[in-house]
Amino acid sequence: MTVRNLNYLCAPHSVALIGASKRPGSVGATVLKNLLEGGFKGPISLVNPKYRDIDGRRCYSTVADLPEAPDLAVLATPPGTITGLIEELSAKGTRAAIALAAGMGEQKKAMIAAAQPNCLRILGPNCIGLMIPPIGLNASFAHRAPLAGDLAFVSQSGALVTAVIDWAAGRGIGFSHVVSLGEMADIDLGDMLDYLATDANTRAILLYVEAVTHAPKFISAARRAARMKPVVVVKTGRHAGGAHAALSHTGALAGSDAAYNAAFRRSGILRVLTLDDLFAAAETLSRVSRLGGERLAILTNGGGAGVLATDELQDWKGTLATLSPDTIEALNRILPPTWSHGNPVDIIGDAGTKRYADALEALLREQDSDAILVLHCPSATISATDAGQAVVDTVAANPKLVADKPVMTCWLGDGAVRAARALFEAHDIPTFDSTSAAITGFMQLVDHARSQAELMRTPQIAAGDHKYDSRSAGREIRKILESGRTVASALETKTILAAYGIPTDKAVLAPDPAAVRSVAAGILKNNDACVIKIASPDISHKSDVGGVHLNLESDAAAEQAAVDMLAKIKAKLPKARIDGFTVEPMVKRPNALETIVGMSVDQTFGPMLLFGAGGVAVEVLRDSAMALPPLDMHLARQMICETRISRLLKGYRDHAPADMDAIADTLVRISDLIVDHPEIRELDINPLLVDKDGVIAIDARMKLANEDANPRLPLAIRPYPAHLEREISINPVGKVLIRPVRPEDEPAFAKFFSQISEEDVRLRFFTGRKTFPHPFLATLTQIDYAREMAFVAIDAKTNEMIGGSRLVLEPDQTRGEFGILVRSDLHGHGLGWQLMSALLSYAQYEGVEQIYGLVNVANTHMLDMARDLGFETRPYEGDSSIREVVWHPAASAVKAPAVGAAQMTPEKTLS
Repeated sequence: MTVRNLNYLCAPHSVALIGASKRPGSVGATVLKNLLEGGFKGPISLVNPKYRDIDGRRCYSTVADLPEAPDLAVLATPPGTITGLIEELSAKGTRAAIALAAGMGEQKKAMIAAAQPNCLRILGPNCIGLMIPPIGLNASFAHRAPLAGDLAFVSQSGALVTAVIDWAAGRGIGFSHVVSLGEMADIDLGDMLDYLATDANTRAILLYVEAVTHAPKFISAARRAARMKPVVVVKTGRHAGGAHAALSHTGALAGSDAAYNAAFRRSGILRVLTLDDLFAAAETLSRVSRLGGERLAILTNGGGAGVLATDELQDWKGTLATLSPDTIEALNRILPPTWSHGNPVDIIGDAGTKRYADALEALLREQDSDAILVLHCPSATISATDAGQAVVDTVAANPKLVADKPVMTCWLGDGAVRAARALFEAHDIPTFDSTSAAITGFMQLVDHARSQAELMRTPQIAAGDHKYDSRSAGREIRKILESGRTVASALETKTILAAYGIPTDKAVLAPDPAAVRSVAAGILKNNDACVIKIASPDISHKSDVGGVHLNLESDAAAEQAAVDMLAKIKAKLPKARIDGFTVEPMVKRPNALETIVGMSVDQTFGPMLLFGAGGVAVEVLRDSAMALPPLDMHLARQMICETRISRLLKGYRDHAPADMDAIADTLVRISDLIVDHPEIRELDINPLLVDKDGVIAIDARMKLANEDANPRLPLAIRPYPAHLEREISINPVGKVLIRPVRPEDEPAFAKFFSQISEEDVRLRFFTGRKTFPHPFLATLTQIDYAREMAFVAIDAKTNEMIGGSRLVLEPDQTRGEFGILVRSDLHGHGLGWQLMSALLSYAQYEGVEQIYGLVNVANTHMLDMARDLGFETRPYEGDSSIREVVWHPAASAVKAPAVGAAQMTPEKTLS
């Protein structure tokens, strides 16, 4: 993951075209024409041994002949020449190149190897190039140049790039960057997201995605970018066949598009379905700073248009605001008696500019709405432009109200309304040409606001203590694999689930019908009935072959059922291995609902969790939701709410609401189980019975694999690294837990800052402020463990935070900035040293090459500690009151305390 040298690609000062040509229609000639006509201000050099000059411009024979290294090289040459040219360019000092050629195949590996010594970055191969309209760079063979603007468009399809340029030009939409990624041998989606996240000229990022590679990197970069600006994606292949033949129902239900949906949601990205939606969302999101809620007020001069918009809002399951009595009274004073007296607010067809302005201002002051859509139907009493000007003037006169309550417009019609739409665009007011587009735009705002809230929320601590018997589960898994099997029986699966505190019914394995009778007799002493199920590693879905018999009320009936079951299955599946029967109590919970909880490994995003409606018809109902682990209670509840069965779980008629906390807790426990044990490849709990009394796993199946021989795809999101926790002793506190920060630590941070002196806060944050808003605290506690690490020190007696250290890595994860802060009354007791040691130990293990920090010269304690830890101290350019301290883990004479191998393993850290 790196943005290193991407500035040479996206903001070059000089360009060389290798393979420039005179031949009309050739790639080399087309790229040359685009480069020369684009308006790029820097020097453009040409290389082709066939020519001395092209149209009066000198053409060099080789890269070596160039008078100086170009920042960016565009390679319009055959695939067989690319690797050698990259090697020459790298040696020359070039740091970025675009490989246009297709058909490189295995040569891509050699090309990347040739670029690595000097970190030459490569876009492509098999792409149409790169366009940066604000600087006049058109390094592509596209048929036309895009307009300059502030939207970045990154596409995996070159053909779509040209179509989008045409589409956008007709609508006056401009771009800061248009990037064709091609085969992404080097620069990929994650790299571009990281670069564009901090690009000042880009206000929104648009993605066209066919397939994500390096899922952990993509999600990490997407989460970072989405916190800074809107990121909107169109993903193709929504209806492609996703699921492979699988052991479990989960594997069969888990199509790839569901996994992409889960990944985009977790990343804070807004997914849309069409190109129209893509640009509409970008325009709306970039013009509306924030949405405080989901209640929409509609103002219209045509009742029919208002009703149409209301119907469309309800189609989206949106929320129509209910006007307060005060607002109704205010509107009564300014509108004719025949107005609608509700929402939508119909100000009647003869409305003039004053009526528009007055009604809009009244709605802006309404406390029970969160956004306003103003509709205008063509009218003979007022021009479209005058009505638009009334809206613009009212918005301009109420900046504070509009900041909390965005105004959107929809001027219906054509011709005369174009001037009004241009007026809105000039004043950054979102505008649409149909009620459908307007409601779609509003709901995109709602969806984006929800995803942003997810990125910034403080999660609830899990319901239970979540202390597991992980070793017991691990022993059971190893025993199964060492026996040469990869499918755990229901009994073995339940044993593993029980180690993680998941309620299961008690099952016993009986090898034959006679043993079934004996086991059933014991069970029936305390239960009204029992159940027998066939035990076979070759039968995935027992009900399909008659392998389940319920409500057996006597031991003789159980034995006879086993005899009949065995005969039936041997006739149907003569080659199936039969290990016997599982016998278990008949669980009678008459109002319980059957749900399914499962896990499978997606080919792109790795382990995925599933929840939905269960039972034998699970694949017919197809009512399920997927999520990326790790989960917390909030994410688990959100997953439940995405299913249709959640409505039944809330209770209906004489059915009491189910214990939703118990379901969410089970999902969190399953999440932790699969994080801890990468040998697990598929899991079904079906049914998981759910009612007001909790949950119980009735049947379960698990598929395993040897992690050493066949490693599982890593988790797309790095989980909480519990193995980095350690306990120390500090005077005068006593026992202190030093551990990685968790999202639920936000309240502890708020209290901690209140106990820090203004001087200490100023030295750490270069500000005297002691209270910080939720978004700032969220960035401190909701970290991406892949590119940032923070440790907190917790007083074991009071459970209060008493210090913290932090390392924020650059996207390539080779260099990072540290920070440290200790409660003001605990200076000089070694806590800071311990927090820094934890940080440096982590950095050494992760292979970080350099750690630096900016320290105020007045912070002598920090400077002394840095010196003792082996940091080099340097003057900070531009500010004599600051010193930069730098530590090189590999070269430092002082090493951080080593982390025990038993504590930090690649499997634990990198998963």
